[in-house]
Order: sequence, then C-alpha cells, then structure tokens
Amino acid sequence: MGKLINIDNGGTLTDICIVDGVNVHRVKTLTTPHDLSRCFIDGLAKASKAIYGKEDLPSLLLSTDHIRYSTTQGTNALVERKGPRLGLIVSGSLTAFKIRQEGGDEGLFDALVGDRVAELDMGLDGDAFEVAAVKAVGQLASSGASRIVVAYGGAERRLHELRTKAVLIRKFPQHLLGAVPILYSHEVVEDEDDTRRVWTALFNSFLHPAMERFLYNAEHKLRAYRVKNPLLIFRNDGESARVAKTIALKTYSSGPRGGMEGTKAIAAHYNFEHLLMMDIGGTTTDIGEVRRGLVRTDARGRVEGVEVSFPLCDVVSVGVGGSSIIKAEAGKIKVGPESVGSAPGPACFGLGGKEATITDAFLLSGLLDPASYFGGEMRIDRDRAATAIAKSVAEPLGISQDDAVVAMERAWVEKIALSLKAFTEITSDTTLAAFGGAGPFAVCAVAEAAGISRVLIPGLAAVFSAFGVGFSDIGHRYEAPLASATPDALDASLNDLMERGRRGMFAEGFDLNECVLSRVLQISSNEGDQTVVLDGVKLPSNIPVGATLSVALSVIKPISRPTLRGSFGGASTNALSDKVRKILHGTAFEDVSLYRAEEQPSGAVASGPCVLEEAYYTSRIDKGWQFEFSDSGDILLTRI
Repeated sequence: MGKLINIDNGGTLTDICIVDGVNVHRVKTLTTPHDLSRCFIDGLAKASKAIYGKEDLPSLLLSTDHIRYSTTQGTNALVERKGPRLGLIVSGSLTAFKIRQEGGDEGLFDALVGDRVAELDMGLDGDAFEVAAVKAVGQLASSGASRIVVAYGGAERRLHELRTKAVLIRKFPQHLLGAVPILYSHEVVEDEDDTRRVWTALFNSFLHPAMERFLYNAEHKLRAYRVKNPLLIFRNDGESARVAKTIALKTYSSGPRGGMEGTKAIAAHYNFEHLLMMDIGGTTTDIGEVRRGLVRTDARGRVEGVEVSFPLCDVVSVGVGGSSIIKAEAGKIKVGPESVGSAPGPACFGLGGKEATITDAFLLSGLLDPASYFGGEMRIDRDRAATAIAKSVAEPLGISQDDAVVAMERAWVEKIALSLKAFTEITSDTTLAAFGGAGPFAVCAVAEAAGISRVLIPGLAAVFSAFGVGFSDIGHRYEAPLASATPDALDASLNDLMERGRRGMFAEGFDLNECVLSRVLQISSNEGDQTVVLDGVKLPSNIPVGATLSVALSVIKPISRPTLRGSFGGASTNALSDKVRKILHGTAFEDVSLYRAEEQPSGAVASGPCVLEEAYYTSRIDKGWQFEFSDSGDILLTRI
C-alpha cells in the first residue's frame, strides 16, 4: 500500500498528515490566502523533507495512493461575506420576500443578494418571454451581479427552469467574454421545498468561484508530477470525491468534519460513550459530538443558520481561536469574531500584526517559549505582544500587563466553555476531545468551566482534522422526489438513482459492483423530518398524510485509511522531565515542570500544575488535573 496524504487547509495554518504504514508524519505551514495553491504545494514539499531528509516532492507524490483535501475557506468566506455578488431570478410561487422571510436570516440574504432580484412571468409566450428573460439578466448584470441563480417555485420547476435555460443559453452563450454564469436551482438538487432549494443554490453559487479556481489549480499542479490518482476533495458529509464531481456547497465546513471523522474513529477505539469535539484553530473553534458511535448530523443541514437541502454534519463554528482579536470595549473584554489569521497574524509573529490575541497573551504568561514555538521554525516576539496587549487591553482598562493577560484568558476560556454548553448537554459520560493548534492551550480551564472532568488530547492533536480526513472513502449521494407512495414509484426512483450512481462512480474510476450501497426514504411532514432505511421497494405503513417524500441512494467505494492503536489504564510510570518553565499560574508566576510529549513512554503519568509541550502545540495542565499517555501517544487528562 502506498502513502496516504491528508490536508486540512485552515484560515491561519494548513496542516498536512502523511500516513505511511504504521508511521505518521505531520507538518504545518502558514496558509497563503492570496494563493491557496502555494501553501498546498509548499506544505507538500515541506512534508517530503520531513520524510526523506531533503525536499523531494516528486518521490513523495509518486509513492502516494490518495491525496485527500479539506478546507475551511468556504466557511470563512461566508462568515466574512467575501464572495461574488449574486443575482436572483424568481418565478412561479417564489418571491424575494418569501425567500428572505422563510430562510431564517434576512441579513444573510441582504449580504449575498440584496436588491439584485428580478421576477420572470412564466405565463408569457414566444418573443415576449424571451424579451422578459433577457431584460431580467440585463437588469441584474447592470446592478452588479456577477453570478445569477434562476429558481421557479412550484411542482413544474424543472420544466420552467429548463425553458428559461434554453433561452438564456441562446441569448448569452458562455463562450462570449463577460458572460455571467447562471445556475438553475434544480441542477443543484431536486428538493420540493422551494425556499430550501433556492438557498442551497445561492450558497453553492457564492462558494463556487473560489473553490473552483483553487481546486482546479491545485489539481493541475499535481498532474505535473504524474500522481497516481486524482486529488480527492473531502466533503461535509464525511466522504471524498474528485474535484470535477464535487459540489461547492459540500466543501462548507469540511475541515471541521475531518475532525469529526477522527473523533468518531477515536471514540470507537477507546469506547467513549459521548466524545465532545473542540477543534480550535486560528480563526474559529469548531464544536461537534459523537454519541454512541454516531456523528451528530442533520438530515437537512444548516449553513449560517439557514436550512439547506443536503445532509450536513452538525458542527458549530464559533468566532474564537488562537488568532482572534481581543480588545477592551466599553470596559469589558471582547473576544473575536474578527481574526488576524496568518497574515498579518498575532502581533508576536512580527509580520505586521498590531492587534492583541490569545497567542500574545500565552506568550507573555510564559506558556509559550519563543525558542520552541511552531517546532522552532517561527520566532515570536514578546515585545510586540506586550505592546499590542498594552494598547488593546491593559491601558483601556487601567490594569497591569499581568492582569490583562489573566483577564484575556478568562474571557477566551469563558466564550469557548459557554459555546460547549450551548451546543450539547454535559453529563458524567462526556469526554472533551481537544485538538487543533490552540485546542490544548488552556484545556483544563475550559473543561472546568464547562463542567467536564475528562479530556482527551490526541497524539496528533495539532493536525487531527487532517488525520481525520483519512477515514473517508470515495462516495456520492443521489436524491430524487418520490412521485407517490407506491412500490412502483419507489422502484422507478431507485432505478433512476442507481443509473446516476453507476455513471457517477464510473467518472471516479470504479464499477458500481465495487461499491457499498444504501437506500433511505426521507419523510417531511408537520410531524417533523424522518429518515427510514429502505428494504427493497417496501414502504413504511405509517407515512403521515400529506408528507413530502424523497428517496436517497448513497454509493461508497472503500479506500485505504489509517488504523488506530493504543490503550489507557495499563502499567503507569512517572513522566519524564528535566526542565522547568516559569508560567503565570493564577495570579503569580511560578516554576513548573515541563514535559516534552515526544519523550514520554507508554503509561507516563504526572499531575499539574505543569506544562506539556510538543512541536506544534502547548498545553497547561492545571492543579487538580493528571495526565496519562497511552502506548500510541494519546493523552488522557483526568480531574483528580
């Protein structure tokens, strides 16, 4: 078996995890937002040096079976409202007012579409209809729309949208310079809920340009090295597919979903009943959970609080991370959601950033060592951190630098802990999985504030979302409305979906016979949404009157994935330490033991206060907490 490369592209850092049999190599590189393909290739080159002792990208790529890639760029684009200006043509029963009202976020509609809306009368015939359609496109283009969505409300949506498409393709052929891309809602998904379908199409149009430019550019660069298999894009539904078969919307929050796949795998390995994920990167804290082996997922996912047609993992992204801007406002400390990202980054990075962040605070608290931070590859500057904190927090509040650092941490921890408690019910069975570059920082304090007494820091915590991407297979999901609740209608729909699945997997390079199939019936009614696993063409007997039905087919081609090992509770030994670090613990500085994670044997145990550090993360273990290493390098923190 060849190597497996998993990449998680975040707003601040890009993580790369390479699985080579039982060996796992990981590196981090700064995300280059001006050209994402640069950090993609630079990171792979850096990884080749870690494996071979010198940079040898061709050897790495030629010895690799699969490259799986996830990104938070779509999430960040929507959070920051950075994307194309959308125009919307509506007809039938759809109106802009209805979409704004029923979508659940009028502000989001205003940000993405605003007043760039045109109504098209489908009752017009011949030349009159053509004139109206052309006028609608012209109106939207003149108002600044760079992409247009066409959506018809009602049962005949496909017929009327295809009629509109036939006219607009003839009047605005795509080969002409300046032709505005037009998307028809039924082409994205066949969903009888008009509002939900339109929002799905709008989100997809908003995310499509940036995803398309970068992903095809990255794939083009890989082809120059004659890689064995196409670049695989990891999606929010937990599966991967080649670029040409990936819907842009499904890349939304795919990075956090990588963390969820890793969380699911490690929960099963250690038999955790309830594993709550906390993935803290530079810009956001992503929160999700696995209960009794199942990832928390919505049959109709939500993007920015708006329901969409696809099932999506239920992950909440909170605007607080290692690069979140922290400042005093009206006598209080405000944390995020704005972030300095990787460019210019926290003030201590010395790259031009002047805003204070929690990274600056942890540097001044002594938790971070300028000589070892980021594996010693990045020197961080205490003086710049002190200047930023003085200007943003200490001076406005009239407090000392040390008090400002303590107050910044308290506010940062509180925001994360409140988000955890708002997301799920915390019980005695809850274990907190802390990962991401900033996840382990003050995890004991976060756990205590959230009422959690057990924490897992994976051995690959700094790149755990990238590692988790490796647990995906190649897969697609196909859905279609069910015309009537009869076996004949169900059989016809399933046959159509099977044909779509056959074509889709052929494009991936596989025969349908090599794949694992599953079929479900989606039931939407006043009683709520229900998903029923289908057995042949037998329909359930308790379908509510007036329910909307659809059939979905999942087609999965299993591919190579990592294996987990290790256990806790075996023979214990004292953790190894020959250094101390002076840290601000409570209200005063004190010397505590420093433990290097890479040097700890299986069963290594120690109690706080102390500092646990490895190349890409640092964790303060507080008083009243104990850590234990498994024989695979995972770390269990327990309140004692």
